[in-house]
Amino acid sequence: MYAIVEIAGQQFKVAKDQKLFVHRLTDQEGAKVSFDKVYLLDDGKKVTVGAPAITGASVEAKVVSHLKGDKVIVFKKKRRKGYRVKNGHRQALTELVIESIQATSAKVKTETAKKKPVEKAAITSKVKTAPVVKKPLVKKAASKKDSSVDFSKMTVAKLKAEAKKKGVEGISGMKKAELIVTLSK
Repeated sequence: MYAIVEIAGQQFKVAKDQKLFVHRLTDQEGAKVSFDKVYLLDDGKKVTVGAPAITGASVEAKVVSHLKGDKVIVFKKKRRKGYRVKNGHRQALTELVIESIQATSAKVKTETAKKKPVEKAAITSKVKTAPVVKKPLVKKAASKKDSSVDFSKMTVAKLKAEAKKKGVEGISGMKKAELIVTLSK
């Protein structure tokens, strides 16, 4: 029989008489600890999965000792710069022995996935939307004959010819952009 249980914020797969190292717990050495967040139980015949946890199931463990883990050394170096930093730490751990996995009156916590259609109707009736009014497309008539002409597609020579017709002076030194601006006025 095994179970998946949450201990000190982490999930572990545990079995009876298993030794386990977890993040340090506040309980004294020799104390018995119970963990209620059991997510999965397997007794060899039937697998029970919680949603998210199985109510009524628990894992009993005994705190064997508190200890420091292996020393982790962090060494940083940059070549040819004279930069060397050495840091390290030891993780505080608690050694546990799993004594029993209790599945008595274990019931799967389920959520009702079905929603009443009355609730949906009530929700939709609360939301009011403004009626959509489609307006007919009205094209604006060109007020001037010049505004209907697209000057950006014309060449510089044609733009200069148009400017001469309008009587614009100094067109010989103007660029295309300047001609378009003066003609569109």
